[in-house]
Amino acid sequence: MGYYSGNFYNNNQQPKRRSPILLCLVSAIIGGLITLLFVPLLNRIGYFDNTEQQPQDIINPYTTSKTTSVKVNSQITEAVNKVSSAVVGVENIGSSDDPFSSANVKQGTGSGIIFQRNGSKALVVTNFHVIEGNKKVQVVVPLSNDKSKTVQAKVLGYDRITDLAVLEINSAGVTEVAQFGNSDTLQAGEPAIAIGNPLGPQFSQSVTVGVISSPKRTIDVTETTSTDVIQTDAAINPGNSGGALVNAAGQVIGINSLKIAESGVEGLGFAIPANDAQPVIQQLIRKGHVPRPYLGVQLYDLQEMLPSAWEELKLPSAVQTGVLIKTVDVNTPAARAGVKSRDVIVKIDNQAISNSSELRKYLYKKKIGDTVQLTMYRNGKQTTVSVTLAESPRS
Repeated sequence: MGYYSGNFYNNNQQPKRRSPILLCLVSAIIGGLITLLFVPLLNRIGYFDNTEQQPQDIINPYTTSKTTSVKVNSQITEAVNKVSSAVVGVENIGSSDDPFSSANVKQGTGSGIIFQRNGSKALVVTNFHVIEGNKKVQVVVPLSNDKSKTVQAKVLGYDRITDLAVLEINSAGVTEVAQFGNSDTLQAGEPAIAIGNPLGPQFSQSVTVGVISSPKRTIDVTETTSTDVIQTDAAINPGNSGGALVNAAGQVIGINSLKIAESGVEGLGFAIPANDAQPVIQQLIRKGHVPRPYLGVQLYDLQEMLPSAWEELKLPSAVQTGVLIKTVDVNTPAARAGVKSRDVIVKIDNQAISNSSELRKYLYKKKIGDTVQLTMYRNGKQTTVSVTLAESPRS
């Protein structure tokens, strides 16, 4: 046996060492090549067992998708389902503008609410401006099969001041009658659902949802008339007029009437409160109009007058608001009480009056035959007269 001493090659030279990093790198490359070459071959001959089940919680992205249906049920959908069948379309039919044609044409469309059914007849409330100037009126009644039918309507009565009208139709096909809710208990922020026919029958029974922005607003509807309304941000568009404003219980709390449509303004819709509308509706059913007391005068707001006119009236400096009587109609309550042109009313029944809207609003709360006290200034002097109210002419 040979024996090699450690000094056999020691003639002042050290043997060269190979880099361990290089050895590892070369080994890894060789091992990888062997794996690439032999693993597929071993797999084909059945060396590896592929029968192991995949974990149940691993999702295969290539599996076939499955369609499921979701049952949606909420207060909003329940409310809509309860009342939507009672919301109808209203069509105003008039004469053609063509002087050589006698054909009837559709002048406008709106919405209405079926609120009562008696035997073969049903009653619909809508806005007066929807049917104004009509030759005849048609109501489009929704049916249960997603279709509708058009029936002729009779106008039982209307009221310009509240913008309400009541129609009578045949009850055949009527499946739902709306219930009125209490509009006096509304609170800002509670849900509000508007149902109607925006832009006509092609969008019939459209539903928009918002909140009650304000339970009560007083707005001017004409230069001389104001009214109390519900303000909502639920979208109300042309054709929604006369439709239902509904609470979460599916009760009609308002009759959609108007919106502010100025540039840059959104979410300002208004509805006639149900509690204000119902007494008017009953008067229209019984009498065809709303009997109201009146004075028989034409009015002008003092604050709208020029300063030079104030000087001619010789009003005390303390009088800054009131209502000027422009003219007094003949044989009216005011004329019989001695009221004269250029009198300035500052109080009624000792309640201060700032403008003509406030005066009319107070009078509409009185009854025909009631007596009111008018505090006025005439030629700079204060006077009081008693006026017995009579019924306003229908015109």
